[in-house]
Amino acid sequence: MKTRVLIVDDEPIGRRGIRRYLAKHNDIEVIGEAANGISAVEQINELHPDIVFLDVQMPDLDGFGVIENVEPSTDPAPVYIFVTAHDAHAIRAFEVHAVDYLLKPYDKERFARALAHARQVLEQRGKATLDLEPLLQSLRSLRPLERFVIKDKKRIFFVPVSNVLWIEATGNYACIHTASDSHLLRETLARLEEKLAPHRFIRVRKSAIVNGACISEIRPMFDGVYDIVLAGGKVVTSSRRYAHKLRALLES
Repeated sequence: MKTRVLIVDDEPIGRRGIRRYLAKHNDIEVIGEAANGISAVEQINELHPDIVFLDVQMPDLDGFGVIENVEPSTDPAPVYIFVTAHDAHAIRAFEVHAVDYLLKPYDKERFARALAHARQVLEQRGKATLDLEPLLQSLRSLRPLERFVIKDKKRIFFVPVSNVLWIEATGNYACIHTASDSHLLRETLARLEEKLAPHRFIRVRKSAIVNGACISEIRPMFDGVYDIVLAGGKVVTSSRRYAHKLRALLES
């Protein structure tokens, strides 16, 4: 049985290069190409490739966002080989986990090693489960979240974090509030707090995070409790437990 491969790169020359190297392997079948992250998510969900060559830097939805938005029911999960021009810090994050990377520009020997590594993972899949979560955690620590990816039925759209006034916990979901809309995201507040820039987004109570750039007024109430007035007039009340974070903002 041939190994089924999907190629994801927003640059045609990048896709052609990967396809050219893969053509040397008779037991490889290229089942598709994607020029952007949204198309990649759709094709992974539909085609269930064995290996995905995934560009990191793409408009709208980057390579990390692709992995985060693939349907959990996609089983077995593909083996991802990242294609990146990122700096050495990102590369070191890749090196300590069970997926490989290709640093642009790469040669045929480096490509062959990455492909061999991916095939080895596929062969061992019955013995161990490929876990991408440690890789994602490392990558998240390298760059704060810049936009939220919202999935609404069959639609995927983006909300820049700069547009968000505050975030409210609703069970295992988070409600993202902007000046004009609210969107549900299947994510806990604790996970979002890890992803967001800490100097900008502040946890003010167990169930709320506010965008510090959108605070228009802070009203001391009693015993370390504050009313936080956001742009547009929305008031979010803090709790004593998180008062130190608000004070740190006031002192910065």
